[in-house]
Amino acid sequence: MIKFILADLRRFKGGALAVIVLIALSVALSVTVTLQERAVRLGSARAAEKFDLLVGAAGSETQLALSAVFLQPSPLPLMSGAVLAKLAADPRVEFAAPVGFGDSEAGHPVVGTTTALISALSPKLAEGALFARLGDAVVGSDVPKQLGAEIKPMHGLADIGGETHTEIVYKVSGRMAPTGTAWDRAILVPIRAVWQLHGMTGEHDHDHDHDHDGETPEVAAAEEHDHEHAPVDADAAINEQFDAETPGLPAVLVKPKTIADAYRLRQEYRGETTLAVFPAEVLTRLYATLGDARSLLLAIAIGTQVIVIAAILLVTIMHVGARQRQIGALRAFGAPRRSVVAIVWGELLLLFLAGFVLGIVIGYAGAQLISASLTATTAVRMPVEFAREDMSLAVWFVVLAMLVSILPALLTLRLSPARALKA
Repeated sequence: MIKFILADLRRFKGGALAVIVLIALSVALSVTVTLQERAVRLGSARAAEKFDLLVGAAGSETQLALSAVFLQPSPLPLMSGAVLAKLAADPRVEFAAPVGFGDSEAGHPVVGTTTALISALSPKLAEGALFARLGDAVVGSDVPKQLGAEIKPMHGLADIGGETHTEIVYKVSGRMAPTGTAWDRAILVPIRAVWQLHGMTGEHDHDHDHDHDGETPEVAAAEEHDHEHAPVDADAAINEQFDAETPGLPAVLVKPKTIADAYRLRQEYRGETTLAVFPAEVLTRLYATLGDARSLLLAIAIGTQVIVIAAILLVTIMHVGARQRQIGALRAFGAPRRSVVAIVWGELLLLFLAGFVLGIVIGYAGAQLISASLTATTAVRMPVEFAREDMSLAVWFVVLAMLVSILPALLTLRLSPARALKA
């Protein structure tokens, strides 16, 4: 019977191929939406899990998380540097690492921070060593710079233009191991070098940021000094001790010692001047929005599949009508009714299953392409993978295909062999 079904499908290969492609495209849309949404969730969650608590100036939680965790360029208000000093001295804190933005090099963000954050992101460097001088830099795994290469930071981002700093030239001292986060594309330098380069010398610096909407904090601070950047002694040893005179900064990444400490610190630093957030909580709210979009796209995909199945059923019923003579001949030569029904049912089911398999392949490939594009843009690894719940959906599709395929097959029972041969 299988040979007969395959031979029959070869006779009508043009129509069979069209049916398979229609089913495949409708299934591929659902698969791509499901896999890509899951990839974004997994990738962003894995990127955020390295950061327990963020502390910044009062403002937008989402903006703080996107800037500090995913290094998305956006203006952040500066908070008092005394906050960093207080956090660094807090017995509940394992480490508190400042982050300073504003410069770039060849499209890679230059981030001022401390060796504590580098050690947290990459406990073991892929090569080289942590920075020890103000002129040292540690690059992410995706930054195409060799050890000893020079880095000349540019004011702001390359795509919006800016002047290249001449007051300091960093040299690559180390490279982090891959982290699967946006920090793989970052260039990390001593935070004090960033402060000195932009003329930020003390507590008063954080007061000016609010007059420069649309600019990153260090760029705004530099404009307050009429672009008179201070020279930096690249050979000076780094100092990672902070006090109340520490310059203003946009964010501090905090590693609490315990979960209880994390919640206490978040409560303590949620006030009129500071904001403390768990990146995972911010992502949960973003996921809710993402989930709504996914539901809409899935509804569209399911609607498309319903329309496709209805069209295929209509075409199949017409096809069965056009094959009355063939079906009548089979019945006249003694083929049992159940065999005729099985042949028609098997042909349609085989088309559904072939389209389903092809749709999974196309959908998976589409999700891989989208994830690769997003990874190239954000450096956040977005794994495309199937989950256990996908198996139940596949089973439901097969069951539905079996049920849908039976309708045209049952129509053959209504055909009289004598009348079919006269048609």
